[in-house]
Amino acid sequence: MRIVDHPILDFPHDRKKIFFTFNGKKFEAFKGDTIAAALHAAGVRVLSRSLNLHHARGFFCAIGKCSACEMTVNGVPNVKTCLDPVKENMAVKSQTGWGDFPGFYETTNYERKDIPVMKADVAIIGAGPAGLSAAIEAAKLGAKVLLMDENHQIGGQLIKQTHMFFGSKEHHARTRGIDIAKLLLRECESLKVEILTGCSVVGYFFPNELAAVKDNRLFKVDADKIVVAVGASENMLAFEGNDLPGVYGAGGIQTLMNVYGVMPAKRVLMVGAGNIGVIVSYQLLQAGVEVVSVVEAAPTIGAYQVHASKLVRCGVPILTSHSIKRAYGEDKVTGATIVKLNKDWQEIPGTEQEVEIDTVCLSVGLNPASELFFQAGCRMSYIAELGGNVVLHDENMETSISGLYVAGDVAGIEEASSAMLEGRMAGISAVEALKGSTEGMIKMKDDVKKGLASLRTGPFGRQARIGEEKMKEAAKK
Repeated sequence: MRIVDHPILDFPHDRKKIFFTFNGKKFEAFKGDTIAAALHAAGVRVLSRSLNLHHARGFFCAIGKCSACEMTVNGVPNVKTCLDPVKENMAVKSQTGWGDFPGFYETTNYERKDIPVMKADVAIIGAGPAGLSAAIEAAKLGAKVLLMDENHQIGGQLIKQTHMFFGSKEHHARTRGIDIAKLLLRECESLKVEILTGCSVVGYFFPNELAAVKDNRLFKVDADKIVVAVGASENMLAFEGNDLPGVYGAGGIQTLMNVYGVMPAKRVLMVGAGNIGVIVSYQLLQAGVEVVSVVEAAPTIGAYQVHASKLVRCGVPILTSHSIKRAYGEDKVTGATIVKLNKDWQEIPGTEQEVEIDTVCLSVGLNPASELFFQAGCRMSYIAELGGNVVLHDENMETSISGLYVAGDVAGIEEASSAMLEGRMAGISAVEALKGSTEGMIKMKDDVKKGLASLRTGPFGRQARIGEEKMKEAAKK
């Protein structure tokens, strides 16, 4: 189930093939595939089973934020197979519940070694648009920068965005997200930013020390300033059958299609008509997937009209005041029921419609990945307009802990253009606090502030504006 022809992306099929086993059976993959993507390309939908009821679990988020794809790899349980690349002769086994690590608890002779330490002026967690932008600005100002990301590709959500950005030239207008990621990465490399991929930061320790893991080895990061730009995770929606393989987050669908060239489905029901839902629906059409319908619980769509119009011209109905009632199937989705909603968002009896599909794609918002800030003890606040629990920060993007900064969707859900500007602000501010302020830094920060204010104007910036005002009020308390 590989994508053969695509109007924008090129997926060469003469890539090097490697082979691995899944539950004892031999499978092939292309070099660079993650385990979960390679299995999906081979038609495997059930990756694991739940803790208590042993229900089937499948691919969902593709960014390591859920546990649905965790399997045992070369004897090690709970491996996030949506992140780990396939290696030659790798042995993968599906997993039920917690998994098992044979002999682990019987091992008593532990050898303690000194934990290696990496030092940096500015350490940045997350190499998406915000993290890359923070790294560039900090490196330009002469800081020694360490950039870490748990993925094996740099760019975050940009690497799957094939649409062109809006805005000004400064905001990369008329440039595709996949190309912006390459531009930012090249700039980081030219500035000698040290980049660690496949690296998970697992703890923050005061003052400004991090515990990180790469290649199953623990090490410590000792940094003067830290920028957290870890993005967000997909929201789930409550409906019967929402745990079936074949219920995906929109980002997971994009990853399969646009990163690995894997056909994610044949017939899709899209839930949510915001920008992401509508854009991903069009990208599904480009990949040769039929989008049966887009349903939106609100009475109006949230997407830009230009995106929605393209979808409607392709014959895809967008049904407002509608939602999904249930998905059904045994170990995978085989259909769904949609229903009309009244003005109070309640189901209207007798309006149910059955749709024959193999996939439900959820685009119902994002939730800031704030766990590290909770662990660090930062001041937090629930702000609905920014997506949920967010860390309180000032206009320099500094949190309540001195030297700890935030940028991007983890600071509040907005567009990638805003994330890049916030990243720039965090990078500049971190170096300013480290080395002292200059006229050049002040001008750079003023330019960023103007750019953010511009992006937050108009009706589409209203939610961000309200969220930022609530942030300022919460910070005063």
